[in-house]
Amino acid sequence: MPAETTPDPTTEISDLPWLVVGLGNPGDKYARNRHNVGHRVADELVARMGGRFATHRSRAQVHDGRWAPTGGRPGARMIVAKPSTYMNESGGPVAGLLQFFKLPVTRLLVVHDELDIPFSEVRLKWGGGEGGHNGLRSISKSTGSKGYGRVRLGIDRPPGRMDPADYVLRDVPAAQREELLLMIGDAADAVEELARADFAQIQGIYNTKSGSR
Repeated sequence: MPAETTPDPTTEISDLPWLVVGLGNPGDKYARNRHNVGHRVADELVARMGGRFATHRSRAQVHDGRWAPTGGRPGARMIVAKPSTYMNESGGPVAGLLQFFKLPVTRLLVVHDELDIPFSEVRLKWGGGEGGHNGLRSISKSTGSKGYGRVRLGIDRPPGRMDPADYVLRDVPAAQREELLLMIGDAADAVEELARADFAQIQGIYNTKSGSR
């Protein structure tokens, strides 16, 4: 009898919804910071779905909705969330939402800023380390796993000797805002496509596209 194999979550087609979490800090003070681009993508996704966020008991703003029907079939369900906590406490709300919606960590997709990627590039990654990102570190600790998907939004390294902590908490400069909007749109496109295709397929498309710029 052949040995059972564990399904590869990056190629698995599942009827379970994705829990898509856009990372950032709460409040208008931080809204336009580089560190808040994950929130911006979550806002774009919910706008595209024609919905709105509601306060959830797991300390997050949540929209549980569906995409428009395609090919005579009902639209795929997707749960989009923004933790209401500060970035370094994102894990508690995320773990709470996974538990509430009865989803495995393999149906979690985290959208976040990434210093080690050139500005405006979007890349997908499954699992691995957190690269010093406090939001990811908190999520890995609270869920007990690093085995979840990430949509990484390039914000580039800080210039000169600027402290990365200061850099990510500064607003995106006016000269880069048009590119920022394009990046937010690209990231939302990638997440939307994950409602109809497996992670590995979309990862291959977007990582190749980024590398060709």
